[in-house]
Amino acid sequence: MSRKFSFISPTITILVIVFLANTLSQAEPLPLLTRHVRDAVVNSQAPLVGQLPATQAIHFDVVLALRDRAGLQTFVQEVNDPTSRSYHQFLTPQEFTARFGPSQEDWDALVAFAKASGFQIVSGSRDAMDLRLIGTVAAIESAFHVTLGTYRHPTENRTFFGPDREPTVDLPFRLWHISGLDNYSIPHPMFVKKSDYAKAHGIRPQDVVSYATTGSGPSASFLGSDMRAAYYGGTALTGAGQNLGLFEYAGTDLADLTSYFTNVGQTNNVPITLLSTDGTSTSCVDSASGDSCDDTEQTLDMTQAIGMAPELASLVMYIGATDTAIMSAMTTHSPLPTTIGCSWGWTPADATTLDPYFEKMAAQGQTFFAASGDNSTWSSGNEAWPADDANVVSVGGTDLMTASPAGPRQSETAWSESGGGVSPDGIAIPAWQQLAGVINSSNQGSTTLRNGPDVSANANYTFYVCADQTACTANEYGGTSFAAPMWAAYIALVNQQLVANGAGPIGFINPAIYSIGIGPTYNSAFHDITSGTSGSYSAVVGYDLVTGWGSPNGTNLINSLVSYK
Repeated sequence: MSRKFSFISPTITILVIVFLANTLSQAEPLPLLTRHVRDAVVNSQAPLVGQLPATQAIHFDVVLALRDRAGLQTFVQEVNDPTSRSYHQFLTPQEFTARFGPSQEDWDALVAFAKASGFQIVSGSRDAMDLRLIGTVAAIESAFHVTLGTYRHPTENRTFFGPDREPTVDLPFRLWHISGLDNYSIPHPMFVKKSDYAKAHGIRPQDVVSYATTGSGPSASFLGSDMRAAYYGGTALTGAGQNLGLFEYAGTDLADLTSYFTNVGQTNNVPITLLSTDGTSTSCVDSASGDSCDDTEQTLDMTQAIGMAPELASLVMYIGATDTAIMSAMTTHSPLPTTIGCSWGWTPADATTLDPYFEKMAAQGQTFFAASGDNSTWSSGNEAWPADDANVVSVGGTDLMTASPAGPRQSETAWSESGGGVSPDGIAIPAWQQLAGVINSSNQGSTTLRNGPDVSANANYTFYVCADQTACTANEYGGTSFAAPMWAAYIALVNQQLVANGAGPIGFINPAIYSIGIGPTYNSAFHDITSGTSGSYSAVVGYDLVTGWGSPNGTNLINSLVSYK
């Protein structure tokens, strides 16, 4: 991992510390711009049971605020508007910082504050807008004026730690967020094992769903290459020259990726990089000694992305312990990933936490896909984040049938567990969902809150999976985890075509796909899923809250996106 940080000289650091000591000794600490205390703590639903040891070390991430967020939001609207002179005039990370990012003075002050507080600096930069740190509980409590208590979780059989009040900081400006101050929500991958689903519902595994019968993998299971044949169907576009990123909370064992391709008689030609964003281990091995790490999610993400775009220039696994550390790396790493898949779900203390990074991605021409989940209708107890954020492309699930192994799509229905619905985080409906014809009585969408998903792809229990250095499985795993990296790689094909046309990447696609969805080319660009139900909603003609606009219809959608004006 690169350690080229924007640190100031020791002399200037001392001057800044002296300045802060002199000017802030009489000042009130400033609150941050986001929330950190969990509702369960505020409402006393989580009883206090103790405190963290003062000497315990914690990895955390301090995020600076944007210098001109209002200007950034205006720019994002313009860069996605075909009638604007700024349309697709994307910024580099350095241009973004100069125009909208934190000032050099604020960055220098934050570094000086971290050193004065006794924190160990792991990584970070002004361009990344964050400083990734390690500190003892005592140092964190002193610096941010909180107490890190341990609480009984209200819905899970465990305790969690978190601050007892909103942090404040002795700086002359307000920070955006501090990630890593609690472990209330443990991120989980968006895949489902059929046997686990059957056990939870008291049914036999064979009664969950029929096995795949037309895949080209073992036991006729689907491979990533089968998804390419079904949803792209061409040969000209392979993702060549494109850089794809995967958002991961754990590392992986590339031996599992090798097993996958060896077992199915294929060769992986895509270079893989495992990048630790904050010191998190890039290794994930389920060992006999008791150290357990499951790399099912991480490996299937790679196989689905490579299957759809087999000649990517690079595939980078961005691995970290906090969401902001991963996002900051994704928005500054070179080469910049122009399309990104995220197959993890979690519940943040504040649903706006990542919005500056999502908006930065939109300004830089990056497309972020998030799996919509595998627990049917979104609710406050059924994690929808980050798929219900208005700045991401939310990917739901379908049940796909192909005409033959490695053959074209034959039919598709809604997957019964596809996540979707109305934002439980209270996120306002974005402009592109307010277009006439999107929300109607048939799909039962909200006219005030963000609806999801936006698009979909196969998520049924029909895939071939290798993981955890054990025997590979067929027709055992499913979930929108498979659909999100599929879509990320499909957009790599779009970006390859745009480069061939002398243009840049497509960027945030939702304004375009919603315009296409209500336009005359919709039925040729998308496979409209019109049958099947998941929870409270059903697939209907046009947009719906189970499959969104549907799955990609080969080169037709690529051509529609490339020519979108």
